[in-house]
Amino acid sequence: MNDPLVARMRAFGTTIFAEMSALAVQTGSINLGQGFPDTDGPAAMLDRAVSAIRGGSNQYPPGPGVPELRQAVSEHRKAHYGLDYDPDGEILVTVGATEAIAASIMALCEPGDEVIAFEPYYDSYAASVALAGAVLRPVTLRPVEGRFTFDPAELRAAVGPRTKAILVNSPHNPTGTVLTRAELEEIALLCQEHDLVAVTDEVYEHLVFDDVEHIPLATLPGMRDRTVMISSAGKTFSVTGWKTGWVCAPPPLVRAVQTVKQFLTFTAAAPWQLAVSYALRHELEWVSGLRADLESKRDRLAAGLHTAGFEVYRPAGTYFVQTDIRPLGFTDGLALARELPALAGVVAIPTQVFYARPERGSHFVRFAFCKKDEVIDEAVRRLAGLGERREGGA
Repeated sequence: MNDPLVARMRAFGTTIFAEMSALAVQTGSINLGQGFPDTDGPAAMLDRAVSAIRGGSNQYPPGPGVPELRQAVSEHRKAHYGLDYDPDGEILVTVGATEAIAASIMALCEPGDEVIAFEPYYDSYAASVALAGAVLRPVTLRPVEGRFTFDPAELRAAVGPRTKAILVNSPHNPTGTVLTRAELEEIALLCQEHDLVAVTDEVYEHLVFDDVEHIPLATLPGMRDRTVMISSAGKTFSVTGWKTGWVCAPPPLVRAVQTVKQFLTFTAAAPWQLAVSYALRHELEWVSGLRADLESKRDRLAAGLHTAGFEVYRPAGTYFVQTDIRPLGFTDGLALARELPALAGVVAIPTQVFYARPERGSHFVRFAFCKKDEVIDEAVRRLAGLGERREGGA
């Protein structure tokens, strides 16, 4: 039988996360690949989820999301960013940010429309664009003075007559960069000049370090009315398995996204929504502690990777440290990631899989630091002397 999968999705197959996590299990390796924490979120929030289940919140909630969560998201946007979103018509709850991104692209793009995204990008972006029958136009982020950034001229050159939207991820996975106000102003100007919609993935909004500020694109002049602002509870409250996200946007954009979303999952699980509404109002002090803890873990892993011989790019946010493997004598990140369990008993993610043009990222490998200190320390111990073991044929 010929492959029954539609042609536009055949390039995707099993995600690199599934492959590397399975490899970690098979080999007993430390998994610094997939970005999930190995500790749970605030206890009171978890108790609220249990209470919601025990209390009977187990049937379909309203399609746009439970009112309590939409109100809590509205309050959060106002308190943190000065953005006013009406909980009735400008906020939509989704099954995580991944669904929000997919539904947004499918709602806003006709076949043949073009979507700009900064590469390397989270792997669902390319799949979402393909599902819509649209075309991805990548703009490459490159290291400049220790942080990844884009060339404004390359960004402008990516815009064409069919460009419909731009996907903006800040804090950025997988590079760990946090876009500056000047960089966001370049994007905002382009959106307004060419009448583009911005879809912003801000799931790491609270996980920024070194007093770096996360600036939502929607806060810039002229951008609230053309931005689909996306975030979620997964990273903020260390509950990635809850898959509870949200969209904030003007009513026409929310209606468009909801029209698609309702035929993907219809609605999101009620107990998690009720627990997250509590957390947004009462657990942000816990999040501040998480941020400080992650900053310490970042420094712990970055120092260990540097000692092991990697060139390390110090991230300003997210869960991830980006490294250049060439100082260790490696040039192919995918090959190294597949060898690494045997060489060192550690799993990482090859960054090249996040590029439309993999050769531009073939020398980068991503490590996650959202793990217990003892796990990071053991991984660093195993990685020590990696270059020598490879040269010795071990």
